[in-house]
Amino acid sequence: MEISITTPALLFPAISLLLLAFTNRFLTLANLIRELHSRYKVDHNEVFVGQIANLKYRIRLIRDMQAFGVTSLLFCTASMFALFAGWTEVGKWIFGFSLILMMIALALSLREIQVSVVALDLHLKNMEANIAQGGEK
Repeated sequence: MEISITTPALLFPAISLLLLAFTNRFLTLANLIRELHSRYKVDHNEVFVGQIANLKYRIRLIRDMQAFGVTSLLFCTASMFALFAGWTEVGKWIFGFSLILMMIALALSLREIQVSVVALDLHLKNMEANIAQGGEK
């Protein structure tokens, strides 16, 4: 397989957009946690305990997604340097490793989405139960 310096460079826009998406997820969760914290100060509802555990898990997933994404970008850059220096075989292996890191980041992203959907389903079930009871809390 032939590889040039432009091959790893093609990943730069994709990695940058993924890191931006991961950061947006993190910021959204941070705001949600702050809101939940304020609500918990007023009402020590047991529902919050489950939500807190879910949010802590999701924050860890996003942290790991970002770490693998940034490391992938770092190795992608190292691959470009190796290819620039004429170390084609080394550059290929480093690029392959950066692709594996990106796949891990994407798999973690998929897992975070699944956990998020479970949390939303719990909220919808709670709303449905309230509606069935005549709108009571």
